[in-house]
Amino acid sequence: MSDLHLSRLDVAIIGLYLAATVGIGFWISKRASKNIQNYFLGGNSIPWYALGLSNASGMFDISGTMWMVYLLFVYGLKSVWIPWLWPVFNQVFMMAFLSIWLRRSGVMTGAEWIRFRFGDGPGAQLAHMAVVLFALVNVVGFLAYGFIGVGKSAANFLPWELSIDPATNANYYGLAITLLTTAYVVKGGMFSVVFTEILQFAIMTIACIWVGVIAMQQVAPETLAAATPAGWGDLRFGARLDLDWSKLLPAADAKIASDGWQLFGWFVGLMLIKGTLQSIAGPAPNYDMQRVLSARSPREAAYMSGIVNVVLLVPRYMLVAGLTVLALAFFADELRAKGDAVDFETVLPLAMREFMPSGLLGLLVAALLAAFMSTYAATVNAAPAYVVNDIYKRYVRPDGTDREYVAMSYAVSIVVVLIGTAIGLYVTSLSAIVQWIVTALYGGYTAANLLKWVWWRFNSYGYFWGMAAGMAAAGIVPNVAERLATAEIIGRHAEIYCFPLIFAISLAGCVGGSLATRPDDLDVLKRFYLKVRPWGFWGPIHELVADDRPGVQPNRNFGRDMLNSAVGIAWQTALTATGVFIVVQDWRGLAWSLATVALTSLFLKISWLDRIEDYPPDLAAIAGVETPVAARQAAATG
Repeated sequence: MSDLHLSRLDVAIIGLYLAATVGIGFWISKRASKNIQNYFLGGNSIPWYALGLSNASGMFDISGTMWMVYLLFVYGLKSVWIPWLWPVFNQVFMMAFLSIWLRRSGVMTGAEWIRFRFGDGPGAQLAHMAVVLFALVNVVGFLAYGFIGVGKSAANFLPWELSIDPATNANYYGLAITLLTTAYVVKGGMFSVVFTEILQFAIMTIACIWVGVIAMQQVAPETLAAATPAGWGDLRFGARLDLDWSKLLPAADAKIASDGWQLFGWFVGLMLIKGTLQSIAGPAPNYDMQRVLSARSPREAAYMSGIVNVVLLVPRYMLVAGLTVLALAFFADELRAKGDAVDFETVLPLAMREFMPSGLLGLLVAALLAAFMSTYAATVNAAPAYVVNDIYKRYVRPDGTDREYVAMSYAVSIVVVLIGTAIGLYVTSLSAIVQWIVTALYGGYTAANLLKWVWWRFNSYGYFWGMAAGMAAAGIVPNVAERLATAEIIGRHAEIYCFPLIFAISLAGCVGGSLATRPDDLDVLKRFYLKVRPWGFWGPIHELVADDRPGVQPNRNFGRDMLNSAVGIAWQTALTATGVFIVVQDWRGLAWSLATVALTSLFLKISWLDRIEDYPPDLAAIAGVETPVAARQAAATG
């Protein structure tokens, strides 16, 4: 049962927010339903800063925020490193070079990009179906993840009891909010998603800063130090975690043990290696990729990925730190009294209970609903793009009308929501589903999608077998490891330790499938290389292109792109730490983080921002080569 008491002002704010969100979706639906280009990509007419704010809002999800509050509560400042599991710094690699490469293709979905890279032969069709399947599994997994988070939170911060059973109450709330979100995103498509997310981001930013200020006013640094173990406020780490909660909250020690991250130095190192590989592989076929493909140009796609880091991290971590600090200072006794029954994933709504004044409480509840709705909406919008554009339009009704395709998009959105919701009803732990998605599922995705950028000989059959092997391993390896741990044959471990084996199995499928079959059509490879111009092992293709078009230059920016990415990771991590240092009032740490942000920003201005190119300089001078943007515009006007 929720202990929150919402005033009439709070209820009015929440009601106004929900009405505005749904109203925007229906108001804009006429523009979105003109054709599938408008529905899925907003007609490639949305400015980069609007897409960036939308993407930031989509990443500001309620489930992830609950997870981060739990991480900061239990792991302290060292939790700043743990989101590398996603990996959160994939946005840095996107900003540095991948968004430009991806947008140069001019396609509508990740599966359509596969045809751009591999062609239309039998192997390419298998590769195409593999990425569609992965996209749908990924979307359904994130929908289940979102459903769990919003249900848990709403049942704690909304006062109305929909069921006397707490678990059922959370499910009912999840169903109600999911239904509302599905209504506006299905109706309005990408236009609806972007414009509602800008509204949602404004609400979330105001609430985040306000909560951080309240925590600073209510909790002195000395009070926080007394409520936390030695080393809690230290960003640095060694080989082991070395946080001892035994005298303050023994359940936190048990949680650390169950997470399996005690060997923290190894854990962070593995996250960095895994994260770098996954980041170079590019975005999974979800809402992040859709934002990049929606940008007006490759340059604007890079700008969009960059602004996500600037506008998202500080306010989000002010909220995370504010709620965590309040919970540590004032609710430790209540948590301690629960013993081993503590659910650290509900620390967020618990911290809201006492310190949020009328008006702010309604705004914060609206912000948390917005955090869920923005991510959920973006994910729902991604799913029908693959089914309608990549299956229905291609194989079933290639001559269908735009109205028919948009209607099919409505139906597909509803179906994937129902599937994701059904899975969410049976999975209760956010941490469990997060770890499976970001380590096992993405582990099976990494090898194939890394090689597709950097190795010309990697062909469509290699992609299919790499994805098939990786997805099979993602389902089997963690399950086998869990059974071995239960039988005490191996020790308990975090799922990230399964990543190397899953990656190796997928890599074997990639290389074996490629070398056992013929290379892809050379004309397809030449077209891809000429337009995208990635670095990597493209020597034979570059020679063929140069024979046809003298003057074509290879991409020699590998060193610069990777240096910018490394500096960008330091920049992003410093931005993350800045929000936490402000709220915990660690002024020395804040000075170091701000100095790091300033120096890395100057470096990136010179080495990245001033050097962004829409297309390779030699492309415009080569007769007969049409850029993807021009092709899209010609198709739209034709």
